[in-house]
Amino acid sequence: MADFLIKRGNLRDTHWADTKPAPLAPGAARLKVDAFALTANNVTYATFGEAMGYWNFFPSADAAHGRVPVWGFATVTESKAEGVPVGARVYGYLPISDHFDVTPVHAGKASFMDGAAHRQGLAPIYNTYIFTAADPSYDTKLEAEQMLFRPLFTTGFMIDDCLMESGGQVPETVVISSASSKTALALAHCLKQRGPVDAVGLTSPGNKAYLESLGLYARVQTYDEADNLHARGLTAYVDFLGRPSLTADIHTALHDRLVRSLVIGVTDWEGNRAPIALPDPQPEFFFVPTYAADRAKALGPDVLNARLGASLASFYKASSKYLTPQSAHGQSAISAAWIDTLDAKVPPSKGLILSL
Repeated sequence: MADFLIKRGNLRDTHWADTKPAPLAPGAARLKVDAFALTANNVTYATFGEAMGYWNFFPSADAAHGRVPVWGFATVTESKAEGVPVGARVYGYLPISDHFDVTPVHAGKASFMDGAAHRQGLAPIYNTYIFTAADPSYDTKLEAEQMLFRPLFTTGFMIDDCLMESGGQVPETVVISSASSKTALALAHCLKQRGPVDAVGLTSPGNKAYLESLGLYARVQTYDEADNLHARGLTAYVDFLGRPSLTADIHTALHDRLVRSLVIGVTDWEGNRAPIALPDPQPEFFFVPTYAADRAKALGPDVLNARLGASLASFYKASSKYLTPQSAHGQSAISAAWIDTLDAKVPPSKGLILSL
């Protein structure tokens, strides 16, 4: 087996490790990784790997290194697990490896969960593998879009729901940092479908023209303009960048119009993240699995999934305006893509689809 290993203390220190596969354990299944997407979201997984347990999903024999999770498709090549036949194809959380083993539990027509000991206590949304043959949202022509957007769109959808549907003061404007990130585009899409709310995108100078061309944002501003930010009515800030100095500028500029401040990710993963004292409202960390579980209880899982599915389908169709999938193959290509993603060298108009 070939595994892409990342040094936990230095995300640029990577190597490939080859190991001889052990005999498949009773009740286990072995999956071949077919393809996966690589985005800034995976950098967030690595950045919060220790604090949020992301390194625990796919442990490495070397404790100093880890396997960062990605989203993609895999095919069952061996199985000693009931309900998980050889040849079945699934979508879910994968390591950057050519193969990996799971211990399926709760296997049904639609999906199974990995019940391995090391994944106990981790969010069920990450432990679920969906059979493509029974997935109503699967489309063979849209596999790249599913890998790139399905988990990120879910995050954007849940943020939209949290701000607009779950009670409290409903904002008239939502300011979004790292506005060219895929999750930010998904959120802006959801907000645009509502009509009366303005999305304001914050980005680097190099991405401003690209974002303005999409028609998703009412206005696009660069980060150095944040201290002069103006917004219509009650406003929420959604932070994908993770730069405390920017958050401070926004809180100060918006003052009493700011009603929510949500922290989602850290695309500025090497920046100074030392906390800065802020006026209220204080930033809230938004963890999708927890929020989604609460909303499923409140609405019923069928209602929530129907809403998400319908919105996701509309976004897949629209996403061709936002970016073009770009495929690469092999260990060297994957290693280079990881460094390019760390260094924010992947243009926002491209989406990386990788395979071994």
